[in-house]
Amino acid sequence: MKAKVLAALAATMAVSATCAFAANPFVDVPTDSWAYKSVVELADAGVIQGVDGEYFQGQRNITRYEAAEMVAKAMAHMDKASVEQRALINKLADEYADELNNLGVRVSNLENKVGNVKFTGDGRLRYRYQSGTKDNDNSWDYRIRLRGTAQINERTTATLGMTTNNQAFSDNGSAAEEDDVAADIIKVDYNFGGKNWLLSLGRDADWKLGGPRSYAYQYGDTFDRAELKYQNDSFAVTAGYGKFKENGSNYSMDYKWKDSKGKEHSFKDGRFQGSDGFDGLKMGYGEIEAFFGNNSAAGVYYGQFNRTGDSEGDAFAQKWYDADNLWGVYANVNIGSKWNILANYESIDRDGYSATSGNEVSDPEVWIGRVMYGKASMAQPKSWDIWVEYIDAEDGAWLGGSTGSWRNFGSLDNMSSWGAGIDYVIAKNLKFSFMQSFGTDIKDTPHEDSDQTDNELTRAEFTFAF
Repeated sequence: MKAKVLAALAATMAVSATCAFAANPFVDVPTDSWAYKSVVELADAGVIQGVDGEYFQGQRNITRYEAAEMVAKAMAHMDKASVEQRALINKLADEYADELNNLGVRVSNLENKVGNVKFTGDGRLRYRYQSGTKDNDNSWDYRIRLRGTAQINERTTATLGMTTNNQAFSDNGSAAEEDDVAADIIKVDYNFGGKNWLLSLGRDADWKLGGPRSYAYQYGDTFDRAELKYQNDSFAVTAGYGKFKENGSNYSMDYKWKDSKGKEHSFKDGRFQGSDGFDGLKMGYGEIEAFFGNNSAAGVYYGQFNRTGDSEGDAFAQKWYDADNLWGVYANVNIGSKWNILANYESIDRDGYSATSGNEVSDPEVWIGRVMYGKASMAQPKSWDIWVEYIDAEDGAWLGGSTGSWRNFGSLDNMSSWGAGIDYVIAKNLKFSFMQSFGTDIKDTPHEDSDQTDNELTRAEFTFAF
């Protein structure tokens, strides 16, 4: 019983990071124990106290009342947990409902937290360099995001997020003159049906086709959607429909085109002049994921695209965003406590033109693999990880909006490339990351208007959370 409760609560506390990381208070939990990090985090957060304040006694079975006390304390931090983690805590609360009721005033105090609004946020200072594409102060940008979450009742939360978007240091004038500050999250989440079901309505940011455990090759910065998800300990099924609300800004094309009336259109810096671009592209999607031991998972996903309208701008957009559908599969496997292996494949049904090279393409595919050692946790100073990846993407495999990858500037498709990186948590909630591509090879000769190059990409950034 202790292992089950400890694992569930550790998953929440590690992400919520409500307290500073402290020294191990228990003499019987060595630093090389698989449970060391979780035990320290839970003790530091006040969720567990041990026996006589000195011993954890990991082999001792705990009583149901002790387990209920741990769940009650974790519930006090639920406002900092993700939707999936809340569902897990709620499931444990159902398991120990009688014992929680016997806690009396403590449960009443937790219920008084309903209606509170909690604020979190993050900031990023980023450097990206690729010879001929990003250099000098054009290589630097920053972004700041603020999120507010309101616990409306025990099943319903509402979230509002604001972002500055990426502000380049090369822009003339101050950030106050920019109009890029926008609401990137406006959504309501509702748990029902034994709390295994989740209905989410509204706008979301950092939305990844394939789910959070995939590579997130196709990605939505701002995505308005209705999504229904069922999840238990063994699998999850997700279905939804939505519309992309941003063009993205990762193109390497300066392509000019004339319509049937001789009017010139241009495609530059991620924007269609006189057309809708990626903004307005609609998609229905579905995902099935299976969960295994040691927090490993595998999944398959599908997306169906469509665009309505008959204007010249819409016709031009369809010339590029012409994918009918795509499907993908991923496996994300943890080996022991240090190693992680990710493999991801996608096949895209499209016959049109690549947003990277400008070439005509047909049914491209992409293969991605990554091996990581260690795990950098914003809650644990001096934690770190190091990784290496390989990507082999045919021309046109990337649809051209945004991406969850660290790559950009024509380094996402029509090439094969290696990459390596390291993440290091300097202090609580402050992380430094460095990434470098190498061995990049262009597959097909780009169109004469394309800026795609096999020059290597360097990226470094500081990220802080608050």
